[in-house]
Amino acid sequence: MAEICWTEFRHTLHQFPELSNQEKETAQRIVAQFEHFKPDQVLTGLGGSGLAFVYQGRQPGLTTLIRCELDALPIEETNTFAHRSTHSGVSHQCGHDGHMAIVSALGEQLSTRRPARGRVILAFQPAEETGEGAINMVNDPNFASLMPDYAFALHNYPGLALGHVAVKAGPFNCASRGMIIRLQGKTSHAAHPENGVSPAMAMCEIVTKLTALPQYLSERCWVTVIHAKLGEVAFGTAPGEAVVMATLRSESNQTMQSLVEAASKLAQTNADKYGLGCQLEWQDVFQASVNSQQGCERVVQACQETGTPYTILEKPMRWSEDFGQFTAVAKEGAMFVLGSGQQSPQLHNPDYDFPDVLTPVGRDIFASIVAGLHGVDETAL
Repeated sequence: MAEICWTEFRHTLHQFPELSNQEKETAQRIVAQFEHFKPDQVLTGLGGSGLAFVYQGRQPGLTTLIRCELDALPIEETNTFAHRSTHSGVSHQCGHDGHMAIVSALGEQLSTRRPARGRVILAFQPAEETGEGAINMVNDPNFASLMPDYAFALHNYPGLALGHVAVKAGPFNCASRGMIIRLQGKTSHAAHPENGVSPAMAMCEIVTKLTALPQYLSERCWVTVIHAKLGEVAFGTAPGEAVVMATLRSESNQTMQSLVEAASKLAQTNADKYGLGCQLEWQDVFQASVNSQQGCERVVQACQETGTPYTILEKPMRWSEDFGQFTAVAKEGAMFVLGSGQQSPQLHNPDYDFPDVLTPVGRDIFASIVAGLHGVDETAL
């Protein structure tokens, strides 16, 4: 097998990004690449475009799943380099192209350094950005035969020194969800607003009180109002409808439940106060991603074995990730972050690009975790 240039492979993925639940061509590229890596089993169409490549050891043992993401973001890239996105308004500004390159490079290594015992599953998950992919993949009937004992993943992280790892046991990524509050009143002529039921005062109070809500809860959480709209642009009409949208975020699933209940009660109370109908909707629901103590220790051990600098975090990352669906079923495992540089543009910035020097670093950390749990089949070398 000819030596693979993983930088070139990552650049190809970057040029042809696909949005959540549309990752068919990306999945096809990954499948074509893995034809060279001799997995014992290939599963496609998991939870949509999801993939799983299974490497089976000769001896019985644990099952370990290593996960990366297939999808890109609805962001117009402003970079001008040769491998910039060719799809208008879509780009890999979260670095999922780099994560795929890392796990594919691990597949190349496993093709010659196969596990001695148990199974290693390399999973490529769709729709991480919307929070749907991990749930759909885990709930897919074909995933039942793949249930892992351990699950691991990484995410590149601007602001952390290039090639450094950060990890912690317990909550690692915050729970989050999008809240939509629809208020229904009654329009009237602007000359006679008393003949209608305006949602204006309720909307203003809800925006103000939602923002202040976290200070009344015992654990750290955040509410960010991201959109509000009152009526239509019609100077002769008093408004009859309003909508408020907010992102709720918390460090634990328990606090999220309290936050959801408090925000829902707040919305309904203010709607009732002004005689309005109130409808609540939820989107982009992410559970907190929780690392087990043993999973965290495995990541730290791999960093020590590979000479990778690492830090134990005190607090969870405030952004959300749906990887917690995998650690929830595996019970053991961890997500960690891999620094993409202190001067790097931030994730979701239009000028972000994954640093290719991280590909072998991430691959070697995962390979060390796999070797520690499964050994290496010396007969296959």
